[in-house]
Amino acid sequence: MRVSVVGSSGSGKSTVARRLADILDVPYIELDAIHWRPGWVEEEPDVFVDRVREATRGDAWVIDGNYQSKVGTLVWGPAELVVWVNPPRWRVMVQVILRTLRRAARREELWNGNREGWGGLRLWSPSDSVIRWAWDSYGPQVKRYEAAMADPSHAHLRFVRLRSRRDVRRFLSG
Repeated sequence: MRVSVVGSSGSGKSTVARRLADILDVPYIELDAIHWRPGWVEEEPDVFVDRVREATRGDAWVIDGNYQSKVGTLVWGPAELVVWVNPPRWRVMVQVILRTLRRAARREELWNGNREGWGGLRLWSPSDSVIRWAWDSYGPQVKRYEAAMADPSHAHLRFVRLRSRRDVRRFLSG
């Protein structure tokens, strides 16, 4: 099985993707880990595409991330299922704020030595604040994934939209 898990920052997509990969006993691929080099430098576009192509060569995987504009056909072309983790905006905001505070306080490493710092609380700076990014990108993402679900070019995909913690529990237990 090849599964793409998408959703806004703070939605819980990484947690769902990791759990699903464990349940299916398949590799877990985190696109942020491929996209972000040390020092929060974005990977070169061609290198990013090549690394995603290599990561998705297998017959089974769960991939976590929203980089469809950069690698969409590489992920959704061979995918069978798209899981859209889409709780209400208020839930996303609570989760992303708590996560940002925890990561900054604990100095948790995310990918390639990168860490979220206290600068993530600078809400006026969308480039520095994942909290602001989560707020600003929520609405456009809803529109994008609703359109993707209706797009005939994605007819080969099954979409599952998880809007609550109960939906997530049911999905993962089924």
